[in-house]
Amino acid sequence: MYDKMAMEKGTISVESQNIFPIIKKFLYADHDIFLRELISNAVDATQKLNTLANKGVVKSELGDLTIEVEVDSDAKTITIKDKGIGMTEEEVKKYLNQVAFSSAEEFVKKYKAENTIIGHFGLGFYSAFMVADRVEVITKSYRKNAASVRWECEGEPEYGIEKANRKNRGTDIILHINDDSKEFLEKSRIEQLLKKYCKFLPVPIKFGTKTETNYEGEGEDKKEIKTEVDNIINNPDPAWKKTPRSLKDEDYKDFYEELYPFSQAPLFWIHLNIDFPFNLTGILYFPKLSQQFEVQKNKIQLYSNQVYVTDEVKDIVPEFLTLLHGVIDSPDIPLNVSRSYLQSDHNVKKITSYITKKVSEKLQSLFKKDREQYESRWDEIAPIVKYGMITDDKFYEKATQFALLKSIDGKCYTIEEYREKVKPNQTDKHGKVVLIYANQEKEQDTFISAAKNRGYDVLILDQIIDNHFIQHLEHKGDNLLFVRVDSDTTDNLIQTDEVVESVLSEKEQEKVKTLFETVLNKDSHSIQLKPLTADDHPVLITKPEFMRRMQEMQRLQGMGGMEMPEMHNLVINSNHPLIASKLLKMKSEEKKQDFVKYLYDLARLNQQMLKGSELTSFIDRSLSFVS
Repeated sequence: MYDKMAMEKGTISVESQNIFPIIKKFLYADHDIFLRELISNAVDATQKLNTLANKGVVKSELGDLTIEVEVDSDAKTITIKDKGIGMTEEEVKKYLNQVAFSSAEEFVKKYKAENTIIGHFGLGFYSAFMVADRVEVITKSYRKNAASVRWECEGEPEYGIEKANRKNRGTDIILHINDDSKEFLEKSRIEQLLKKYCKFLPVPIKFGTKTETNYEGEGEDKKEIKTEVDNIINNPDPAWKKTPRSLKDEDYKDFYEELYPFSQAPLFWIHLNIDFPFNLTGILYFPKLSQQFEVQKNKIQLYSNQVYVTDEVKDIVPEFLTLLHGVIDSPDIPLNVSRSYLQSDHNVKKITSYITKKVSEKLQSLFKKDREQYESRWDEIAPIVKYGMITDDKFYEKATQFALLKSIDGKCYTIEEYREKVKPNQTDKHGKVVLIYANQEKEQDTFISAAKNRGYDVLILDQIIDNHFIQHLEHKGDNLLFVRVDSDTTDNLIQTDEVVESVLSEKEQEKVKTLFETVLNKDSHSIQLKPLTADDHPVLITKPEFMRRMQEMQRLQGMGGMEMPEMHNLVINSNHPLIASKLLKMKSEEKKQDFVKYLYDLARLNQQMLKGSELTSFIDRSLSFVS
């Protein structure tokens, strides 16, 4: 028990007497950050000791440098113990009693060890007062004959300092947790925070013990042996800190599993490693995305010298690459004093450009090295590449070399390759190359078959992002026009020398048109006769390309309340036997009208427009035809 009356008293040097309420309420967005800050300080103290040992300043054996975290729920304390550099009484007064005077900054300037020291702010230690009514520091410097010191503060500018009886080098920080922060006295809560913030710190961190099970012998003599071992919660030497040449594919996959347990293996990865004009390391993984463009943002973790900062990296990583997974570590990324938010800086823009460049280079390399394998992965890569082309002009320029278009028969082409393939047969009267596509292969099979029968090629573009993608290609591309396979403009746009004559006379065609106009409501569609082949359906519904795109854009943007009315065109195949022969030869007007309604509903069924009671009625009428 320490004698408070015998302690030297003083006042912490701050510019405002209200600094402690500010620290407690406003400095950090989350109170749980205190653990990261205090353990970061312990890591700093250990790294400083290593630096001094490497320079020959410390000549004795360093011993085990593991940092320990202990929770005593009965005493209501959390203790962080390190075996690092420690402090003399003079240093305690200098560093703990002058808020925002960072010993890390001074040490870096003296020993130029920028890449091994975490703390640069000097306020991290005081985050302890967000959760503690009282903080004790018991420390002993590495210096020869240095006396141990005990410092104490109760969250006010006043502090106490006295001699202590600590024998070994290092520092213990003891937090006496306040009533509002009792959650941090639960061991499971502390372990959760250690794994979040300290998972890859460069010094081993022990949190209690765990039971390991091993086996001896074989068969009936096989015995289970349980052993209590230290529970080291971090990986001090993560894959991103190693050189790419020292890692195998399995190492990268194992690290991905460490980051995202129980996830599917990634498609491939990019190892970032640069030291000029800024320091940056990391590994970015391309995950397996579903065809429907799963949004899995906030999967990239940002570190500063292996200290976890945030998973909100949109200011560093281009938006389209936030779909990637992995780690970025850079001491040059400017953070605010609480390390919670990025600050605008020219380095951030450089880092963003560098990451974009490395990703495009990797994709280009994969495409050139093994195109067949690249094509096999295209459906999963496509959302990221397309998103990047839409949002980043520099990436667009690079991506035109490895972005693919996939035809309905499964063949892949670069944009330029596909343009040249279909140009002779799919060019409109304005000289634009018309790219015909389907977005629902099974549902649009009728239209796909009709297009192929005419000698056209059909693309499959069925991802959510494709509606934006095709419009962007039209805007950026050289004379490209995308038309969906069921569009009213498909045949009208493409120049062709083929002329198909109608088997009906003009008078017969007028009779058919009048009959359809009489039976059907013309408000939501136009009606036209067209001499198609006998293999085409008797009645087709096509949709205006422009109006359909506008409707899809509204749905994607959540503008359902402004939904435009459904517009479509009715195309009657004047050469189909059901029109040219059966319909016109019916004698009963009632039967003619019933048949027209049936053919119209058949076309609606083909477009998934027939639902509910209308679908039930259609099925009943169909059964009556065969009964």
